[in-house]
Amino acid sequence: MENTLLLVCLYVDDLIIASDSQDQIMEFKEHMKKDFEMTDMGVLHYFLGMEINYDQERIILSQHKYAKMLLDRFRMTNCSIASNPMEYGLKLSKEDPEEDVNPNAYRSLVGSLMYLKNSRPDIMFTVSKVSRFMEQPKRNHWEAGKRILRYVKGTLDHGITYTKTKEIALTGYSDSDYAVNLDDSKSTSGYVFHLGSGAISWQSKKQKVVALSSTEAEYIALSMPGCQAIWLRGIIEELKFQIKHSLTLYCDNKSTISLAKDPVYHDKSKHIRVKYHFIRDLIKTEDVRIKFYATKEQMADIFTKALQQKDFIRLKKLLNIDPV
Repeated sequence: MENTLLLVCLYVDDLIIASDSQDQIMEFKEHMKKDFEMTDMGVLHYFLGMEINYDQERIILSQHKYAKMLLDRFRMTNCSIASNPMEYGLKLSKEDPEEDVNPNAYRSLVGSLMYLKNSRPDIMFTVSKVSRFMEQPKRNHWEAGKRILRYVKGTLDHGITYTKTKEIALTGYSDSDYAVNLDDSKSTSGYVFHLGSGAISWQSKKQKVVALSSTEAEYIALSMPGCQAIWLRGIIEELKFQIKHSLTLYCDNKSTISLAKDPVYHDKSKHIRVKYHFIRDLIKTEDVRIKFYATKEQMADIFTKALQQKDFIRLKKLLNIDPV
């Protein structure tokens, strides 16, 4: 068994065991049973609210039971269904003139949705958006949160699908809106990483500084997936898998790519905080390569704004979010 690999994922007293040798798994279980009182639950189907389903050569990760529990908790079991998590063109602000709502109930709703997004990248942007109003939520913010539940009601059986692939390829997609936030004119960054057939890491987050152009907003956005790329690569190599080439990060702004690659643009970017130039070092050391990708196919677009229905469905399909 010298060439076999055994992986153990531990959370408190729950363990997931994986190996390319069934004999090694059984041997490990027997050793553990000698020292600890354990229950063998067999093939993994449920872990920390995550449901794992198997269909031929597909693995589907979902949170069906957790989503149903959310609908029950917030009395939305019989609600009408929404076709997307946020209405296209909706503008939310801290200065909304609507009346205040119960902040404890609102925070409970947002916190619950934050856990659901672990298997539902299609609600990531909207959850990130409504989480910005925790301090003094208004009626419009509460309705936006309830709309997410209405969307979840219609997609209860959805999850991320992973299919068997011959080659492991880690690719990332980075995008940003520009100065859309009504309260401080800050932009929203979004990224997603695919490993093989499905998404494994995604984020939507408001930028901490005000960008002076769309090029600058996209450049600042690149620093976040740049850091994540190095971390993910380290995890994959720790698991004894090798990524032969530089990690590819796709961006749909050619000016941003030029700014990241060419230091001659220094005069145009010297006002940008030092930490956002980290992406240049990654390109220089060839850890990451930036490539242009047409906006129409830019998967990270779903993490930066509320989309029209046809665009939302198209990008959701690219993320491999399907019914279980």
